[in-house]
Amino acid sequence: MTRFLLPAVALLTLGLAACTPDQDEQEQAVAQSAERAQEAAQPAQSTLPAAAAACDDSQAQWAIGKKVSAADVEQARKDSGAEIARTLKPDQAVTMEFNANRLNLDLDETGLVTSIRCG
Repeated sequence: MTRFLLPAVALLTLGLAACTPDQDEQEQAVAQSAERAQEAAQPAQSTLPAAAAACDDSQAQWAIGKKVSAADVEQARKDSGAEIARTLKPDQAVTMEFNANRLNLDLDETGLVTSIRCG
């Protein structure tokens, strides 16, 4: 019985020795894993250009106190760098989502601009 067992143990030992990875392979696997973890930890880059994502309401403050026309609203939009602009009358129903590329001109009951803000 031991005569059959000895060759089986020898084959099993050789087979296991062939399956263990080299130290270099282990180091490569660890390095690749660390590299992938570092890439995953980095925040995603924005696909929008920096200029398109910027609305600077301070550049359109000249319209406060004015009764603005459509041309004035468009000029305020261009001055602020916003993609779109809207005028908001008191008690007007509006969407509440934040849009960093939108300029809001708040009007009073008489149509005068009371405040200007991005969003």
